[in-house]
Amino acid sequence: MYSDNTQRKLTKPVTLSTLKQMKADQEKISVLTAYDASFTNVMNAAGVEMILVGDSLGMVIQGRDSTLPVTIEDMCYHTAAVKRGNTNAFIFSDMPFMSYSKPEQALDNAAKLMQAGASMIKLEGGSWLADTVRLLSQRGIPVCGHLGLTPQSVHKFGGYKVQGKTQEAADLLLKESLELVDAGADMLLYECIPTELGKTLTEAVPVPTIGIGAGPHTDAQVLVVQDMIGLNLGHTPRFVKNFLTDGRNITEAFEAYVKEVKDMTFPGPEHGFKS
Repeated sequence: MYSDNTQRKLTKPVTLSTLKQMKADQEKISVLTAYDASFTNVMNAAGVEMILVGDSLGMVIQGRDSTLPVTIEDMCYHTAAVKRGNTNAFIFSDMPFMSYSKPEQALDNAAKLMQAGASMIKLEGGSWLADTVRLLSQRGIPVCGHLGLTPQSVHKFGGYKVQGKTQEAADLLLKESLELVDAGADMLLYECIPTELGKTLTEAVPVPTIGIGAGPHTDAQVLVVQDMIGLNLGHTPRFVKNFLTDGRNITEAFEAYVKEVKDMTFPGPEHGFKS
């Protein structure tokens, strides 16, 4: 997949089939958020396999205090910008708050993101999304489910809290994961769950898993790009590491991230959570 250059530039497009084969081969997958063409281009050069156009742009780009104000128009704008800067990475985009409350609404908005340049869309939620995931999958739209801490539900949770800490909560996450996969989900993202639960879920589901604050055992790791280069605003989450250190430039920081994800030195025990 990579050239022999010092920079791990992707030499051919990363597809869903590529990512599923990487899970089968137990090769870790690197994921970063991006919101514009320039950062996307550098990520391609550094060998980042997946780029998430996250609704985190509400906070790191727009300066808001949550993801809730982000609109589908915002997401389409930034997805199109990322697409223009991309060569070979796999792009997936968040469906923003209340843009998929009903299956038909989800289909219309997912189509907009796909037309803007996404190869997959991401939805936050569990079993209640099964019918929506099934509809999207049947219409040829790949879906990534987002479980654990779901930021669009932050007010329901009462803050950004670790999920799945009790056996009952862990069992529910497994149940909902399998229901989403059965409905057609091609990938699952877990946020802020105990490290051992991340391992259990990754071994239990047949699709690639992405972790953020979910330990080193998920098939892929994702960070918000501003966080991993030290430009985050306010509180720095436990699961974040600044890679723009030791005299590195941006490209070298991305390369270091890819390397540490691949060899499982990131995330370390200090970045994870216990039950």
